[in-house]
Amino acid sequence: MTTRRFLTIALLTATIGVAQAQEELIKYGDFETWVTRTIKESGIIGGNTKHLVEVGPNMKYTANAYTNMGGSPWATSNIYAHVSGISKTNSSVYKDAHNDGSCVKLRTHVEGVKVLGLVNIHVLAAGSLFLGSMVEPITSSSNPMRYLNVGVPFKRRPRALKFDYKVHISDSAKVRMTGFSRKKVMPGRDECDAICLLQKRWEDSEGNIHAWRVGTMMHRFSASVPQWQEGKSFTIHYGDITGEPFFRSYMGLIRGEAAFYATNSRGEQVRIIEEGWADANETPTHIIVKFDSSCGGAYIGSPGNTLWVDNVKLVY
Repeated sequence: MTTRRFLTIALLTATIGVAQAQEELIKYGDFETWVTRTIKESGIIGGNTKHLVEVGPNMKYTANAYTNMGGSPWATSNIYAHVSGISKTNSSVYKDAHNDGSCVKLRTHVEGVKVLGLVNIHVLAAGSLFLGSMVEPITSSSNPMRYLNVGVPFKRRPRALKFDYKVHISDSAKVRMTGFSRKKVMPGRDECDAICLLQKRWEDSEGNIHAWRVGTMMHRFSASVPQWQEGKSFTIHYGDITGEPFFRSYMGLIRGEAAFYATNSRGEQVRIIEEGWADANETPTHIIVKFDSSCGGAYIGSPGNTLWVDNVKLVY
Protein backbone atom coordinates (compact mmCIF):
# COMPACT_ATOMS: atom_id res chain seq x y z
CA MET A 1 0.00 0.00 0.00
CA THR A 2 1.41 3.40 -0.96
CA THR A 3 2.01 6.04 1.66
CA ARG A 4 -0.50 8.36 -0.01
CA ARG A 5 -3.23 5.69 -0.03
CA PHE A 6 -2.53 4.81 3.59
CA LEU A 7 -2.85 8.46 4.63
CA THR A 8 -6.09 8.82 2.66
CA ILE A 9 -7.62 5.80 4.44
CA ALA A 10 -6.35 7.03 7.82
CA LEU A 11 -7.85 10.48 7.30
CA LEU A 12 -11.16 9.02 6.09
CA THR A 13 -11.34 6.80 9.17
CA ALA A 14 -10.62 9.74 11.44
CA THR A 15 -13.32 11.81 9.72
CA ILE A 16 -15.89 9.05 10.12
CA GLY A 17 -14.96 8.74 13.77
CA VAL A 18 -15.49 12.44 14.38
CA ALA A 19 -18.82 12.41 12.51
CA GLN A 20 -20.30 9.61 14.60
CA ALA A 21 -23.02 10.84 16.92
CA GLN A 22 -22.43 10.85 20.64
CA GLU A 23 -25.38 10.23 22.92
CA GLU A 24 -25.82 11.36 26.50
CA LEU A 25 -28.62 10.04 28.71
CA ILE A 26 -30.29 12.84 30.66
CA LYS A 27 -29.93 12.02 34.35
CA TYR A 28 -32.63 9.55 35.44
CA GLY A 29 -33.86 9.57 31.82
CA ASP A 30 -33.96 5.77 31.72
CA PHE A 31 -36.77 5.91 34.33
CA GLU A 32 -35.47 2.89 36.21
CA THR A 33 -35.64 4.49 39.67
CA TRP A 34 -38.53 6.37 41.27
CA VAL A 35 -39.45 8.41 44.31
CA THR A 36 -42.73 7.29 45.91
CA ARG A 37 -44.72 9.99 47.68
CA THR A 38 -47.40 9.24 50.27
CA ILE A 39 -49.97 11.95 51.01
CA LYS A 40 -53.18 11.84 53.04
CA GLU A 41 -55.95 13.98 51.60
CA SER A 42 -58.34 16.00 53.75
CA GLY A 43 -61.27 14.27 55.41
CA ILE A 44 -63.77 16.65 53.81
CA ILE A 45 -62.99 15.03 50.43
CA GLY A 46 -62.71 11.46 51.71
CA GLY A 47 -59.45 11.36 53.65
CA ASN A 48 -57.81 8.90 51.27
CA THR A 49 -54.09 8.13 51.32
CA LYS A 50 -52.62 8.63 47.85
CA HIS A 51 -49.33 7.45 46.37
CA LEU A 52 -47.65 9.60 43.71
CA VAL A 53 -44.41 8.93 41.84
CA GLU A 54 -41.60 11.25 40.80
CA VAL A 55 -38.52 10.63 38.63
CA GLY A 56 -35.48 10.30 40.88
CA PRO A 57 -33.70 7.84 43.16
CA ASN A 58 -35.45 4.81 44.68
CA MET A 59 -36.81 6.24 47.92
CA LYS A 60 -39.93 7.05 49.89
CA TYR A 61 -41.01 10.64 50.49
CA THR A 62 -43.59 11.43 53.18
CA ALA A 63 -43.60 15.24 53.33
CA ASN A 64 -46.47 16.82 51.43
CA ALA A 65 -44.74 19.48 49.30
CA TYR A 66 -42.13 17.87 47.05
CA THR A 67 -38.64 19.06 46.12
CA ASN A 68 -36.57 17.27 43.47
CA MET A 69 -34.54 14.51 45.13
CA GLY A 70 -31.15 12.98 44.34
CA GLY A 71 -30.19 15.70 41.89
CA SER A 72 -33.04 14.75 39.55
CA PRO A 73 -33.67 17.40 36.88
CA TRP A 74 -37.19 16.02 36.21
CA ALA A 75 -40.56 17.21 37.48
CA THR A 76 -44.07 15.94 36.77
CA SER A 77 -47.66 17.11 36.86
CA ASN A 78 -48.27 14.86 39.88
CA ILE A 79 -49.07 17.48 42.46
CA TYR A 80 -50.01 18.23 46.03
CA ALA A 81 -52.51 21.08 46.38
CA HIS A 82 -53.56 22.88 49.55
CA VAL A 83 -56.43 25.21 48.71
CA SER A 84 -58.72 26.84 51.30
CA GLY A 85 -57.45 24.46 53.97
CA ILE A 86 -58.10 21.33 51.89
CA SER A 87 -55.27 18.93 50.93
CA LYS A 88 -55.73 17.23 47.55
CA THR A 89 -53.51 15.36 45.08
CA ASN A 90 -53.57 14.65 41.38
CA SER A 91 -51.71 11.85 39.62
CA SER A 92 -51.38 11.83 35.84
CA VAL A 93 -47.81 10.52 35.51
CA TYR A 94 -47.08 6.86 36.23
CA LYS A 95 -44.37 4.22 36.24
CA ASP A 96 -45.01 1.58 33.56
CA ALA A 97 -43.19 -1.41 32.06
CA HIS A 98 -40.95 -1.30 28.99
CA ASN A 99 -38.74 -4.18 27.83
CA ASP A 100 -37.06 -5.52 30.99
CA GLY A 101 -37.34 -2.26 32.89
CA SER A 102 -39.62 0.71 33.38
CA CYS A 103 -40.72 3.83 31.53
CA VAL A 104 -42.86 6.89 32.20
CA LYS A 105 -46.53 6.98 31.24
CA LEU A 106 -48.36 10.31 30.81
CA ARG A 107 -52.14 10.20 30.71
CA THR A 108 -54.94 12.74 30.33
CA HIS A 109 -57.88 12.03 32.62
CA VAL A 110 -60.73 13.61 34.52
CA GLU A 111 -59.96 14.09 38.20
CA GLY A 112 -63.06 14.01 40.37
CA VAL A 113 -63.49 15.55 43.80
CA LYS A 114 -66.51 14.93 46.03
CA VAL A 115 -66.84 17.43 48.87
CA LEU A 116 -68.66 16.13 51.95
CA GLY A 117 -69.95 13.33 49.74
CA LEU A 118 -72.30 15.73 48.02
CA VAL A 119 -70.66 18.27 45.68
CA ASN A 120 -68.92 16.76 42.66
CA ILE A 121 -66.16 18.75 40.95
CA HIS A 122 -64.49 17.44 37.80
CA VAL A 123 -61.22 18.77 36.37
CA LEU A 124 -59.36 17.77 33.19
CA ALA A 125 -55.74 16.92 34.06
CA ALA A 126 -53.01 16.09 31.53
CA GLY A 127 -49.80 14.21 32.19
CA SER A 128 -46.62 16.27 31.88
CA LEU A 129 -42.93 15.45 32.39
CA PHE A 130 -40.37 18.24 32.13
CA LEU A 131 -36.90 19.40 33.08
CA GLY A 132 -37.34 21.76 36.01
CA SER A 133 -39.35 21.65 39.21
CA MET A 134 -42.89 22.02 40.51
CA VAL A 135 -43.53 24.77 43.05
CA GLU A 136 -45.66 23.13 45.75
CA PRO A 137 -48.08 23.31 47.37
CA ILE A 138 -50.47 24.43 44.66
CA THR A 139 -52.59 27.07 46.38
CA SER A 140 -54.98 28.12 43.60
CA SER A 141 -56.63 26.61 40.56
CA SER A 142 -56.18 29.89 38.71
CA ASN A 143 -53.37 29.74 36.10
CA PRO A 144 -51.82 26.41 37.21
CA MET A 145 -48.95 26.83 34.72
CA ARG A 146 -47.32 29.39 37.01
CA TYR A 147 -46.40 26.60 39.43
CA LEU A 148 -44.12 24.98 36.82
CA ASN A 149 -40.50 26.14 36.99
CA VAL A 150 -39.62 25.09 33.43
CA GLY A 151 -36.07 24.51 32.17
CA VAL A 152 -32.63 24.01 33.71
CA PRO A 153 -29.24 25.73 33.15
CA PHE A 154 -27.46 24.35 30.08
CA LYS A 155 -24.71 25.65 27.79
CA ARG A 156 -24.24 23.01 25.10
CA ARG A 157 -25.56 22.61 21.55
CA PRO A 158 -27.03 19.13 20.96
CA ARG A 159 -28.04 17.99 17.47
CA ALA A 160 -31.16 16.08 18.49
CA LEU A 161 -33.35 14.74 21.25
CA LYS A 162 -33.61 10.93 21.20
CA PHE A 163 -36.10 8.74 23.04
CA ASP A 164 -38.32 5.65 22.86
CA TYR A 165 -42.07 6.19 22.69
CA LYS A 166 -45.53 4.89 21.95
CA VAL A 167 -48.78 6.85 21.74
CA HIS A 168 -52.50 6.41 22.20
CA ILE A 169 -54.68 9.20 20.81
CA SER A 170 -58.14 9.01 22.34
CA ASP A 171 -61.36 9.08 20.36
CA SER A 172 -62.91 11.25 23.09
CA ALA A 173 -63.75 14.86 22.28
CA LYS A 174 -61.28 17.55 23.29
CA VAL A 175 -62.86 19.35 26.24
CA ARG A 176 -62.17 22.12 28.73
CA MET A 177 -63.02 21.26 32.33
CA THR A 178 -61.87 23.64 35.07
CA GLY A 179 -64.11 22.33 37.85
CA PHE A 180 -65.78 25.71 38.23
CA SER A 181 -67.58 26.04 34.91
CA ARG A 182 -69.50 23.79 32.57
CA LYS A 183 -67.64 21.31 30.43
CA LYS A 184 -66.95 22.88 27.05
CA VAL A 185 -66.20 20.94 23.88
CA MET A 186 -63.22 22.49 22.11
CA PRO A 187 -62.54 22.51 18.35
CA GLY A 188 -59.90 20.29 16.78
CA ARG A 189 -58.31 17.05 17.89
CA ASP A 190 -56.06 16.66 20.89
CA GLU A 191 -52.43 15.58 20.39
CA CYS A 192 -49.49 14.54 22.54
CA ASP A 193 -46.26 16.48 22.21
CA ALA A 194 -42.51 16.38 22.77
CA ILE A 195 -40.55 19.62 23.14
CA CYS A 196 -36.87 20.52 23.33
CA LEU A 197 -36.06 24.22 23.38
CA LEU A 198 -32.75 25.96 23.91
CA GLN A 199 -32.93 29.51 25.24
CA LYS A 200 -30.54 32.31 26.09
CA ARG A 201 -32.13 33.93 29.15
CA TRP A 202 -31.53 37.09 31.13
CA GLU A 203 -33.31 38.87 33.97
CA ASP A 204 -34.04 42.59 34.03
CA SER A 205 -33.94 44.94 37.04
CA GLU A 206 -37.62 44.29 37.79
CA GLY A 207 -37.19 40.52 37.95
CA ASN A 208 -38.70 39.73 34.54
CA ILE A 209 -37.09 36.84 32.67
CA HIS A 210 -36.45 37.33 28.94
CA ALA A 211 -35.11 34.86 26.40
CA TRP A 212 -33.87 34.49 22.87
CA ARG A 213 -34.88 31.23 21.20
CA VAL A 214 -31.64 29.47 20.25
CA GLY A 215 -32.81 25.97 19.26
CA THR A 216 -36.17 24.37 18.54
CA MET A 217 -37.58 20.85 18.45
CA MET A 218 -41.35 20.62 18.78
CA HIS A 219 -43.12 17.48 17.63
CA ARG A 220 -46.81 16.65 17.91
CA PHE A 221 -48.17 13.11 17.81
CA SER A 222 -51.52 13.27 16.00
CA ALA A 223 -52.12 9.53 15.61
CA SER A 224 -51.78 6.47 17.80
CA VAL A 225 -48.51 4.54 17.63
CA PRO A 226 -49.34 1.26 19.40
CA GLN A 227 -45.91 -0.36 19.06
CA TRP A 228 -42.82 0.99 20.80
CA GLN A 229 -40.59 3.10 18.59
CA GLU A 230 -37.07 2.58 19.91
CA GLY A 231 -34.34 5.21 19.83
CA LYS A 232 -36.01 7.75 17.55
CA SER A 233 -34.14 11.04 17.03
CA PHE A 234 -35.81 14.42 16.57
CA THR A 235 -33.58 17.15 15.15
CA ILE A 236 -33.02 20.40 17.03
CA HIS A 237 -33.00 23.33 14.58
CA TYR A 238 -30.97 26.45 15.41
CA GLY A 239 -31.78 30.08 14.75
CA ASP A 240 -34.90 31.52 13.11
CA ILE A 241 -36.86 28.61 11.58
CA THR A 242 -39.98 30.51 10.52
CA GLY A 243 -39.00 30.34 6.83
CA GLU A 244 -38.23 26.61 6.84
CA PRO A 245 -40.59 24.16 5.07
CA PHE A 246 -41.01 22.08 8.23
CA PHE A 247 -42.10 25.08 10.34
CA ARG A 248 -45.55 24.94 11.92
CA SER A 249 -47.27 27.70 13.87
CA TYR A 250 -46.95 25.86 17.20
CA MET A 251 -43.15 25.94 16.81
CA GLY A 252 -43.07 29.72 17.05
CA LEU A 253 -42.06 31.93 19.95
CA ILE A 254 -44.06 31.24 23.12
CA ARG A 255 -45.58 34.41 24.53
CA GLY A 256 -48.53 35.74 26.49
CA GLU A 257 -50.83 33.28 28.27
CA ALA A 258 -49.07 30.31 26.65
CA ALA A 259 -45.64 31.28 28.03
CA PHE A 260 -43.70 29.01 30.35
CA TYR A 261 -42.76 30.17 33.85
CA ALA A 262 -39.46 30.13 35.72
CA THR A 263 -38.23 31.20 39.15
CA ASN A 264 -36.35 34.51 39.10
CA SER A 265 -33.51 35.60 41.40
CA ARG A 266 -36.06 36.89 43.92
CA GLY A 267 -37.75 33.49 44.20
CA GLU A 268 -40.79 34.67 42.24
CA GLN A 269 -42.54 32.73 39.50
CA VAL A 270 -42.60 34.87 36.35
CA ARG A 271 -43.32 34.31 32.68
CA ILE A 272 -40.41 33.60 30.37
CA ILE A 273 -40.76 36.27 27.68
CA GLU A 274 -39.34 35.01 24.38
CA GLU A 275 -38.21 38.22 22.70
CA GLY A 276 -37.07 36.77 19.39
CA TRP A 277 -34.87 34.30 17.54
CA ALA A 278 -31.18 34.05 18.40
CA ASP A 279 -28.41 33.78 15.86
CA ALA A 280 -27.93 30.18 14.73
CA ASN A 281 -24.46 30.12 16.28
CA GLU A 282 -25.56 31.39 19.71
CA THR A 283 -24.80 29.44 22.91
CA PRO A 284 -27.84 28.80 25.16
CA THR A 285 -28.09 29.31 28.90
CA HIS A 286 -31.06 26.96 29.49
CA ILE A 287 -32.71 23.86 28.05
CA ILE A 288 -36.38 22.89 28.17
CA VAL A 289 -37.36 19.25 27.58
CA LYS A 290 -41.06 18.57 28.04
CA PHE A 291 -43.47 15.75 27.20
CA ASP A 292 -47.27 16.13 27.43
CA SER A 293 -50.24 13.84 26.94
CA SER A 294 -52.29 16.84 25.74
CA CYS A 295 -51.22 20.04 24.00
CA GLY A 296 -54.15 22.43 24.42
CA GLY A 297 -53.13 24.16 27.63
CA ALA A 298 -54.42 24.01 31.21
CA TYR A 299 -57.63 22.01 31.74
CA ILE A 300 -57.92 21.18 28.01
CA GLY A 301 -57.52 17.75 26.42
CA SER A 302 -59.08 14.44 25.46
CA PRO A 303 -59.52 11.97 28.34
CA GLY A 304 -57.56 8.82 27.54
CA ASN A 305 -54.75 10.44 25.57
CA THR A 306 -51.58 8.62 26.63
CA LEU A 307 -47.88 9.03 25.86
CA TRP A 308 -45.20 6.57 26.97
CA VAL A 309 -41.55 7.73 26.98
CA ASP A 310 -38.24 6.05 27.83
CA ASN A 311 -34.47 6.49 27.50
CA VAL A 312 -34.36 10.25 26.91
CA LYS A 313 -30.98 11.29 25.48
CA LEU A 314 -29.29 14.26 23.89
CA VAL A 315 -27.38 13.58 20.69
CA TYR A 316 -24.20 15.52 19.78
